[in-house]
Amino acid sequence: MTTVQQSAAPAAEEGRGAADTRRPRRPRPAGRRDAALFWFAIPGLLVLLLFHYVPLLGNVIAFQDYQPYIGIMHSPWSGLDNFEVLFNGDDQFLRALVNTLQLTLIQVVFVFPAPVLLALALNSLVSERVKKWVQNVLYLPHFLSWVVVVALFQQMLGNTGMLNLFLQAHDLGTWNIIGNPELFKSLLTSQVIWKDTGWGTILFLAALSRVDNDLYEAAAMDGASRLRQTWHVTLPALRGLVILLLILRLGDALSVGFEQILLQQGGVGLENSEVMDTYVYNHGLIGGDWGVSAAVGLVKGLVGVALVLGANKVAHLFGEEGVYKS
Repeated sequence: MTTVQQSAAPAAEEGRGAADTRRPRRPRPAGRRDAALFWFAIPGLLVLLLFHYVPLLGNVIAFQDYQPYIGIMHSPWSGLDNFEVLFNGDDQFLRALVNTLQLTLIQVVFVFPAPVLLALALNSLVSERVKKWVQNVLYLPHFLSWVVVVALFQQMLGNTGMLNLFLQAHDLGTWNIIGNPELFKSLLTSQVIWKDTGWGTILFLAALSRVDNDLYEAAAMDGASRLRQTWHVTLPALRGLVILLLILRLGDALSVGFEQILLQQGGVGLENSEVMDTYVYNHGLIGGDWGVSAAVGLVKGLVGVALVLGANKVAHLFGEEGVYKS
């Protein structure tokens, strides 16, 4: 060993000994480490508090004979009188309830599966360029307001719309779609599918992108067709997400499109178009029956919470996480 190496060895040993006696660095407290994230979250929390939780205090008018010109503090208490409309067989309320349940069932059966089926179709496209182009086209209707969507459907399917003008030009008669009470629920469903199906595929496509291609290759080596690969590989990968979104959809089961329906009520009448949300609007803001409308809205919200909790419990029984873990 040379003289330089002999002198360097003790120096290295001395440096290593000094490093070993050095006190280990303590980790920073989580609160101090995440302080910047907390500050960024404060505006969102304030918005949530001011516009979602503070207005919940206004549900007190469900137990009052509320009069806007004297305010909440001075309106007389009525107890549970406003809730009698839920149990006394009021025709208008029952009509709104039946229409709401019918639309909810239709949308769960036809609207909810539409993004899943579309995501499976898009995922089967080989060309990424074509897939992105199709996705961008399908996303566009989501950003249109319901005013624009309803106007477009009226221009296409109205009595003087493009379809009827074409039929008249070829002596084929006319087809009354807009304003036809019998087709109103089908019209609402088609509008929702056209507007929101493309946007709804985002979560499902993200879930499909995480599926390991080795699973498809293994299934193909075992002789599985494309259909069986979809059934045994793709759908199980989407099961948790589908259950989660279905549970959240049940929370809005009694909310079936306030603005969309309100814009088209005049053409078909309340008998066929009144739902819970428009009932609250027509009787509260328009009719001035604030207490009854607040009572109906409060019960609707409580039913939504109960549906979410119940569906989440059922998901736990089948081994799924649901919205939250038990």
